[in-house]
Amino acid sequence: MNLQLTASLLARGPQLERLSDGITLLALGVGLAPLLGAALPPLGSLLCALLLALGVLHKYWAIRVALDAELFAHLGASQDLPADTQALDRALFDLNLKPHAKDSRDWPARSQAALALLRRQAMCLGLQLLLALATLLTLPFTG
Repeated sequence: MNLQLTASLLARGPQLERLSDGITLLALGVGLAPLLGAALPPLGSLLCALLLALGVLHKYWAIRVALDAELFAHLGASQDLPADTQALDRALFDLNLKPHAKDSRDWPARSQAALALLRRQAMCLGLQLLLALATLLTLPFTG
C-alpha cells in the first residue's frame, strides 16, 4: 500500500507542471514582446529570464517525478517485489540512470526520496509563482 500511496501522491506532479508551463509560456511571450515592437524595461527582461529558468528547472523535476510515479505504480502491483526491485535497479544501471547495479535502500527510503523530488517540483513552482507576482507588481513602476 505504501508504494501505491506514493505513486498516487507523485501522480499530482502533472497538475503542478501544467501551472508552471502556463507561467513559463507567459514569461516567454512577455520576454519576446520587444520583437513585436513593444518596450520592455531591463528589469522586466531579467524577471522574464528568471521565470523561464525556473520553468526549465521545474520541467526537469516534473520529468523525474513522472518517471517515479509510473515506476511506483507498476511496482505497487508487483507480485514479486524483491525480484522486480532487482530488475529495476539493473535496468536503471544499464541505462546509466544509476551509478550502481545494487541499491541497498528499502522501499520506505525510496518513497521518501521520490517524495523529495515532488517537493522540489512544488518548491520550483512556488518560486515561479512568487516571481511572477513580483513581476506583475513591479512592471508598472519600472516601465
